[in-house]
Amino acid sequence: MSAEERLAARQEKSKPLFDDMHEWLKRERAMLSKSSEAIEPIDYMLKRWDGFARFLEDGRICLTNNAAERALRGIALGRRNWTFAGSQRGADRAAIMLSVITTCRLNDVDPKAWLADVFARIADLPVSRLHELLPWQWKTHKGTAIAAAA
Repeated sequence: MSAEERLAARQEKSKPLFDDMHEWLKRERAMLSKSSEAIEPIDYMLKRWDGFARFLEDGRICLTNNAAERALRGIALGRRNWTFAGSQRGADRAAIMLSVITTCRLNDVDPKAWLADVFARIADLPVSRLHELLPWQWKTHKGTAIAAAA
């Protein structure tokens, strides 16, 4: 299902339920006494409502955090190895590289190809076009460049 189709389905099926739940939470909150134990969780939910309901505005947003959890799995498994980074600076650099590589993978970009191309082009690219080297942009621009070269 495309992001547009997913968004349409969410707008049709989920949004009415979310709107009803939001109104219900506000009504319940107004009727509770200040000493009620339900106030804290309701306030928590209402304060974060916009973030909670953001998936209703963008079909690309995943309903779970499973992808983020999977991305962190390798870090957690290698936690003992990270103690041998040599220095704080080395650990910082390793964290940056791991973040960049994970970002590439999440955007279906080959990290080796991306890094090779970025290192080859970055010195000659104007600052105003550096955004083209971001993995999610690079994929689009690289595809356009390959098509133009053919």
